Amino acid sequence: MKRIISLLFSAAFLFAAPVINAQETAPDALVKSVTEDVLEIMRQNKDIQAGSINEISKLVDAKVLPHFNFRRMTQLAVGRGWRQASADQQDELARQFRDLLVRTYANAVVSYSNQRFVFKPLRMNPNDTEVMVRTEIMQPGGSPVALDYSMEKTEQGWKVYDVVVGGVSLVTTYRDSFAQEVRAGGIDGLINALTEQNKALQARQNQT
Repeated sequence: MKRIISLLFSAAFLFAAPVINAQETAPDALVKSVTEDVLEIMRQNKDIQAGSINEISKLVDAKVLPHFNFRRMTQLAVGRGWRQASADQQDELARQFRDLLVRTYANAVVSYSNQRFVFKPLRMNPNDTEVMVRTEIMQPGGSPVALDYSMEKTEQGWKVYDVVVGGVSLVTTYRDSFAQEVRAGGIDGLINALTEQNKALQARQNQT
């Protein structure tokens, strides 16, 4: 499972560079363009190649956020508990979950090692507002891993609201643990748990 999580976060990171106008770009073209651009940045950035968590975190924070709908991701991950949360609690959940994903992206990117991406033809009707963009990660010496992006059309362009690697959904991966936290300590208990995870990740990053 740790391997799957690492691939999920690495894959999501690689789709993170606002190099073109998302409002005028088809979702599959957006995924292809930004993935290839970020791979090139990673190949040229010596600090990222050396595993600098601080530099990776800066890049993730600057480039990932514009392409992901973290509020919807959080709502899907929290599930039924989302309706129990006040507006302020929902905002805090989304912020803490976003911070958790960004910090985990930074750690996972260190494991990237020249994987190649294959982009599948998009199945989409003209009026579709949600699509699945399918790709494969070709790993040196290993079997291909399916990588799919669930995307929705918004006023700001196409946004990712879930990433699925090898049939494992990022949102679903967190849903069970979030539900356990809500059952044990309510919405505030989940917020506290996410806050503590972020503090632990931040402490480890500060040591690098």
